[in-house]
Amino acid sequence: MGLDIRLPIGMIFAIFGIMLIVFGVFSNPALYAQSLGININLVWGSVLLVFGAVMLFLGARSMFGPRPANPQGGEPRH
Repeated sequence: MGLDIRLPIGMIFAIFGIMLIVFGVFSNPALYAQSLGININLVWGSVLLVFGAVMLFLGARSMFGPRPANPQGGEPRH
């Protein structure tokens, strides 16, 4: 079968999440004065990283999961 779409989606979200977390950690705290002191980059970076990790987990789990059995038995004939 082909590539599971959850793997590249998980990688993209995880990479963007890591980028936002790094930016949120090293950015100037005065930048967040208008948002009541909430470091929104850190928060949404964490959300994106968790979502990406879940997608990667689900995609990797389906690669190593049990294969469907052939209803006729034996090897498939092409």
